[in-house]
Amino acid sequence: MRKFLRILYDAYLKFNRDDGWAIASYIALSILTSLFPFLIFLTALAGFFGLQEEADAATKLLFETWPASVAAPISAEIRNVLTQPRGGLLTLGAVFAIYFSASGVEALRVALNRAYDSPEKRSWWLLRLESILFVFLGAASLLAVAVLLVLAPLARAIAERYVPLIVHDLQPLYGPVRYGVTTGILAIALFVAHKFLPAARRDTAFIAPGLALTLLASLAFGVGFGNYLARYAGSYISTYAGLASIMIAIVFLQLSAAIFIYGAELNQTVATNGKNAEQHG
Repeated sequence: MRKFLRILYDAYLKFNRDDGWAIASYIALSILTSLFPFLIFLTALAGFFGLQEEADAATKLLFETWPASVAAPISAEIRNVLTQPRGGLLTLGAVFAIYFSASGVEALRVALNRAYDSPEKRSWWLLRLESILFVFLGAASLLAVAVLLVLAPLARAIAERYVPLIVHDLQPLYGPVRYGVTTGILAIALFVAHKFLPAARRDTAFIAPGLALTLLASLAFGVGFGNYLARYAGSYISTYAGLASIMIAIVFLQLSAAIFIYGAELNQTVATNGKNAEQHG
C-alpha cells in the first residue's frame, strides 16, 4: 500500500514538473473552442448521408457523462448554432470546422508527449492531418452508435408487441445500459488517445494503469461535480453573472483534463519505477 501511494505521489510530482495545470487549461480551452466546430461538422456529415436524427442523438450522447449543470447551457447554445441553415458537407465553412475541431486533438497530443517524455519529431502538417483523421473517425463512430440508439426504440416497440413481459422485466436495465454505452465510448476514446496520439507508441500494458484511473476518476468526478453544482451553483452565478455557465464548463473541462494528464503521468511513473527496480535487481 505504501508503495502504491508513493507511485501516486511521484506521478503528481511529475505532473507538476511537466506544468500539468497549465496544459490542462490549454486542453480545456481547446476542447471548448473545438466542440462547436466538431458538432457543426458532425451535423453536416449526418446531413450528407441523411442521418439528421442520428446527429441529434450523437450530440446528446456526447454530453451523457457530463453533469447536467455543465451540459445543459452548452447544449442550448449548440442547439442554437446547429439549427441555423448551412450548406453541404464540402462548403468552406465545413472545411474550417474540420480544421479547427482538430485543435482539441492536438492539445491532447501535446499533453501526452509531455507526460511520456516523447519529443515530437513529425512534421506539423502530418500531425494536423492525423488529427483531422481522428475527427472523421470520431464523428463516424458517434453516428454509428447513434444509429443503434435511434433504432433501439423501434426494437423496443417490436419487443413490447411480441414479448411484453420480457420488456417489462428489462425496464430497470435501460438506464444502466445507456450509461454503460457512453462509458464504453469514453474508454475507447481514452485508449485511442494514449495508444496513437503520442510520438512514441506504447503497448496496452503500459497505458493500462493510467487508463483505468482516468476512466474511474472521470466518472467519479462527473458525479461529484454535478452534486456540488446542485448545491453551490449560485456562487458561480453571483460571481460571474451571465458568464457563469461558461466558467462552470471551463472549470469542469480543466479538472477533467488534469485527470487525463495525471493518468498519463502515472503510466510513465509506473514504467520508470519498473525499470529502476530491474536495474537495481
